Amino acid sequence: MPAFSTIANRLSALEEFGTDPGSLSADIYIPENFPKNGPLVVVLHGSTQSAESYDTGSGWSTLADECGIALLFPGQKKANNLIGSFNWFQTGDSQRGGGEPLSIRQMITRVVDDHAIDPSQVFITGMSSGGAMTSVMLATYPDVFAGGAIIAGLPYRSADNMMEAIIRMNGYGSPSDSQLDALVRGASKFSGPWPTISVWHGDRDTTVDNSNASSIVRQWQKIHKVEGPPTRVEMVDGVPREVWCNPDGQVVIEQYIISEMGHGTPISAEGDEGLGQAGEYMLEVGISSTRHIADFWGLTRSGSAHRADQQTAAAS
Repeated sequence: MPAFSTIANRLSALEEFGTDPGSLSADIYIPENFPKNGPLVVVLHGSTQSAESYDTGSGWSTLADECGIALLFPGQKKANNLIGSFNWFQTGDSQRGGGEPLSIRQMITRVVDDHAIDPSQVFITGMSSGGAMTSVMLATYPDVFAGGAIIAGLPYRSADNMMEAIIRMNGYGSPSDSQLDALVRGASKFSGPWPTISVWHGDRDTTVDNSNASSIVRQWQKIHKVEGPPTRVEMVDGVPREVWCNPDGQVVIEQYIISEMGHGTPISAEGDEGLGQAGEYMLEVGISSTRHIADFWGLTRSGSAHRADQQTAAAS
């Protein structure tokens, strides 16, 4: 039997997932309709948030019930960071094989083993410091993830200490494009295929400047061989979606910059397909990042159909 105990809300605490060098907590949600060899989404909260509050705001467990998705919520402890931020800017917590990244990797291994998850369908998303740690995980463990979604986050290794982190959050001094590329390539010995990248940011974000979104895109463009302007721009729920397609015609990077939105996760809680609940850093803007990210990964009914279309196009 998996080692977890029931706690408040919908999530359950995961215990004994490894050596846990980053001293993190872990919660999981496995819906009743979860199929054998189903997918796993790793969800990283932002500063001042918890796994439970981020799930309530984003609606991930509601979508998990709808689509049969297993969820893992790594959690930061205040003993590690007073405002509950993942330490994405600390050298010891931004490299493969140690610190917070290894703790998250150990959690994933435990959940995949306990719940017969398809290891080729592991995805990761996060907001703010959780978004920056998503960048860390995608760079340091690209062999683990099929895709990642970075919300109001920063590129991998754009900062190596607290002072640099504050400067980068304000939009100053980002590494050059060649440095951004080299940082990812140097983070592991992996040579591909690389995880797909989804980037979300508000154009009025005064906590993490939205120039970081374009830096994240540029960090992954050369790796995915999609340098230059987007392949196309389309409107999704009133928001422009920029996409970059690889030579096989598959979308490997997407970006949403949401007009008039500040710092937080974009949600759409109303209507038949509404998800989540508005609150601090959970922003009702009429588009659900949760649902569209899951679509991009092929985890919803419409997303599965879109992924099948892409695979057909690539094969033709």
